[in-house]
Amino acid sequence: MERRRLGRTGHESSVLIYGAAALGEVTQEVADASVQEALDAGINHIDVAASYGEAELRLGPLMSHIRASCPDLFLATKTGDRDAEEAWASINRSLERLQTDRVDLLQLHAIGDLDELDKVTGKGGALESALRAQDEGLVGAVGITGHGDGAPATHLEALRRHPFATVLTPMNVVLHRDAAFRAGYEELADEVARQDAGLMLIKTVSRQNWARGQERRYTTWYEPFDDPASITAAVSWALSLPGVTGLATPGDVGLLGMVIAAERSRIDADQAAAALGAEPAYSSPFLDMDI
Repeated sequence: MERRRLGRTGHESSVLIYGAAALGEVTQEVADASVQEALDAGINHIDVAASYGEAELRLGPLMSHIRASCPDLFLATKTGDRDAEEAWASINRSLERLQTDRVDLLQLHAIGDLDELDKVTGKGGALESALRAQDEGLVGAVGITGHGDGAPATHLEALRRHPFATVLTPMNVVLHRDAAFRAGYEELADEVARQDAGLMLIKTVSRQNWARGQERRYTTWYEPFDDPASITAAVSWALSLPGVTGLATPGDVGLLGMVIAAERSRIDADQAAAALGAEPAYSSPFLDMDI
């Protein structure tokens, strides 16, 4: 699997980042098999969060095996707490659940608007605890993540306030077609490059938001593409964007195999965009959110 440098962290990360949200509601047996599938494919970057159900608890028993199988593993988790004291407790709880004394990246989670950014970067905010954890050797670097239409602009402002080492932000073909969203993302990408931060993407294989009352066949927050051709197009297009280190795999273990296959059989970016653009139901995952 292709690897790309994760900004100034210096880590050569696989372009597919294992989205451990997929482990939030599965048994340990299913988690074991899914993580092994990722390792066998060459994935060396795992992204989890304190709020992903049982995901940290599913990874914990596997950490010694994962590190033995993948000596250059990059392990990232997230705290969704805004207050410094609560974030400090969350960080330490995550380390305990993951059965490790250190993670490579601690991300301030779900910062999608300026109100949330103000909370974490202000006096007594979660950023203080993230930097304390970094100073004490509990985390290697500090990043930021977020969802929603305002995420790119919010993450740009975040980089102006603090030199975050990484940004995890939404982007896919349909979001790119929105002129305002595209402009915000491109300005963010320019600043990420200027600061030599790492740029990672989410919502890559989103087809549309779940409709109200719709039966949800996957544990993803959005209705995903679930056919090989569309997933190949979505992955191909996202990995063609300048400066992108990689993309998080979707939050359902059943989709991982198709995403891995897509990375191996990428197609031309323009061809990929045209194919996805022909999908009549393709729309922003942030429309009429029912979560």
